[in-house]
Amino acid sequence: MRAAIMAIIGGLALVLFLSFLLSWPVYMLWNGCLVDAVTVVKEVTWLQAWGLSCLFGLLFKSNITNSKS
Repeated sequence: MRAAIMAIIGGLALVLFLSFLLSWPVYMLWNGCLVDAVTVVKEVTWLQAWGLSCLFGLLFKSNITNSKS
């Protein structure tokens, strides 16, 4: 039982780490390109970039279904 709980906690930690790692390109692109191009846009922190990544993932999720009816 304890091993299962540790596996779940480890899996959640891995998912959280990967989500923060994958938010790094959003952070770099936002602060490196968008701030210079659009004057009203402010720099974001890494946590804000993580939130933007989650939001974009929810809004622009690809739902491709392959039905052979």
